[in-house]
Amino acid sequence: MLRTILVAVDGSPSIELMIEALKQLQLQPTTHVIFSHVIPTTMPEIDPIADRPHPNTSEELAYWDIEKHLKSYQQELDGPSDVEIVRGDPAEEIIRLANIYQTDLILIGSRGLTGVNRIVQGSVSSQVVADANCSVWVVKEKD
Repeated sequence: MLRTILVAVDGSPSIELMIEALKQLQLQPTTHVIFSHVIPTTMPEIDPIADRPHPNTSEELAYWDIEKHLKSYQQELDGPSDVEIVRGDPAEEIIRLANIYQTDLILIGSRGLTGVNRIVQGSVSSQVVADANCSVWVVKEKD
């Protein structure tokens, strides 16, 4: 039985496929789902300020937009869930969160990079598969 699942969301179109994959698992009411998003360290610093009713800068708008999307995915589930937005190297942070929550499964999308693009940009999903301490389900977009 899956007790905890980490869903690594990166804003790509594969999120809809990942939500469908999550629903295919026929989760137990007690299965805890964590929707996570990693803001790469190559992006400008985003310092969310919780007590502000409305974001003031474009960076805060980006953070609030990410949080809003993740919370909308939460509403599609019946069981317990959380949202985690962190900053750092995507693969490292996904694995770190999976270790913190002691997840049974990581659900992650694949951008389908090949050739030089894969070499230059790297494959987050491949690194997560190689380094995670739990099972990883890579959801690929259909051609």
